[in-house]
Amino acid sequence: MIASAFADLGFVVHMGELFETAPEVAAHADELRVDAVGVSSLAAGHKTLVPELMAALKDRELGDVTVIVGRVIPEQDYDFLFDAGVAEIFGPGTNVLAAAFSVLSQIEGRLSNR
Repeated sequence: MIASAFADLGFVVHMGELFETAPEVAAHADELRVDAVGVSSLAAGHKTLVPELMAALKDRELGDVTVIVGRVIPEQDYDFLFDAGVAEIFGPGTNVLAAAFSVLSQIEGRLSNR
């Protein structure tokens, strides 16, 4: 939902294949020189997949790519994901404009610190 809404707002959105591994996502992020990666897991794999993605991004020296997570994430897992390096978590009912502003702020903050 968020990805298609972001595309409607003018973001350039590249949708990856379903069931990509963390190294595959990191390779695409590297190839496309993205500013952010969005992760959505319906299989409750966020506590495994997100740390794997963060490590894969770091291995490619892309540790500054903003990572956001969406879908139904239990609130008790938020701190775990933030500690893993996730910038934002967008669950059901997220205001799209607020989410877009938040992601842009994350990217802008990262770029201004270079």
